[in-house]
Amino acid sequence: MTEPVAASTPRTDGLPSRLAPAQPADAVAPLEVARAAVEAAEDKKAADIVLLDVTGLTSIADYFVICSGGSERQLAAIAEAISERVEALGVRPYAREGSALSHWLLVDLGSVIVHVFAPPERDYYQLERLWAEAKTVLRVQ
Repeated sequence: MTEPVAASTPRTDGLPSRLAPAQPADAVAPLEVARAAVEAAEDKKAADIVLLDVTGLTSIADYFVICSGGSERQLAAIAEAISERVEALGVRPYAREGSALSHWLLVDLGSVIVHVFAPPERDYYQLERLWAEAKTVLRVQ
């Protein structure tokens, strides 16, 4: 069986194709990626940053980072800073969903999923309560 090969045409949004070769497992530890995301969010003055260890609870990621921003401009800046910080580690985001206008952004870093919310949307979705069984690794208020 042959492995899928990434298309030679790059995506228009600049993100890698899911068929792109994965980084070596030992290249950057998921916890290191998660901590870099937390630091980038802190640098952009994100509020109530939470790092959850969801290993064993879901197969989609090892860690969730959840944080809040006070304005659409800040939400976009937080998500952009996180993408830039992890790219400096050699980790390319797989996808970015949502928008600052919707007051929710998601940055898919593979083993780490980052949620950036406006406070009302964060209260509405209550991800910390949904993932209450997850271990809280870090909380920055």
